[in-house]
Amino acid sequence: MVMEKAREILVIGGNRYVGKRLVARLLAAGNRVTVLNRGSSPAPPGATHVVADRNDEKSLTDALGSRRFDVVVDQVCYTPRQAETARRVFAGRTGRYVMTSTVEVYEYEDSIALVREDAVDPLTVSVDVELPWDDPEFLESHYGEGKRQAEAVFAAAPDLPYTAVRVAHVLGGDDDFTGRLGHYASRIRTGEPIAVPFSNQPATYIHVEEIADFLAWAAGEEFTGPVNAASHGLLSTVELCEAVTAHLPRGKVVLQLVEVGEVSPFSFTRSYGMDNSRATRLGFSFGDVRRWLPTAIAETLGKDGD
Repeated sequence: MVMEKAREILVIGGNRYVGKRLVARLLAAGNRVTVLNRGSSPAPPGATHVVADRNDEKSLTDALGSRRFDVVVDQVCYTPRQAETARRVFAGRTGRYVMTSTVEVYEYEDSIALVREDAVDPLTVSVDVELPWDDPEFLESHYGEGKRQAEAVFAAAPDLPYTAVRVAHVLGGDDDFTGRLGHYASRIRTGEPIAVPFSNQPATYIHVEEIADFLAWAAGEEFTGPVNAASHGLLSTVELCEAVTAHLPRGKVVLQLVEVGEVSPFSFTRSYGMDNSRATRLGFSFGDVRRWLPTAIAETLGKDGD
């Protein structure tokens, strides 16, 4: 659908997986899209390319010049330092800031019920920019905390209307670079044990195409604050294995219960179920995880099946 009026939209990141799908949707809707990255890859066809280091405030301001945007969609904000830089650069330069956040902000919310946005109020989150956010190991082990604190920075900015899209675990696509479903496929194919915790809890998921749809939709709305993005329904590790096995019929699922130590991806000791009712009330229609899961498995594993 072509929009009545084209908007100026900046996507920070946007050159792979969810980001490239988002850019394609924004362009198809008639927007003028600029992609900002460090130059490691070109912008998708039809988008303007700006090269800058989002961690370097001077690099950002120099690259952007006097440009202003209707919306900024930040795909790669992981720390409060990055958020503070973005806040200074984009306050007064954009009408709305959409940050891609994560279900991991709820890592301390062990609830049987689906978790709503108000379980983590960014205005109550303490920010510590002096933590070693530049250390890759620290950042990886504090992924949820980094996103929580980044949200807090934007929430405290009265001159920068923002929304934080808390994304469920993403599945699907033949360009899934995470290797998480590949982990299951390789073990199911060979009958190797799949390590899961004794108390293995379910989680919410979203298809890569659906989250791209959601972000494109959110960019055109006016709501602010956190919003959960997840398909309807919960999946357990067992159901995920069954879906993979349907693609690898000669495979075998062997679950190994562990009390401590490393477990397989998408195996959780606490529930990661998100309530998506706010987004639904705002007008987005989610799909059902069990309807698209077989397609997602086939896309990701491709011709690697039996």
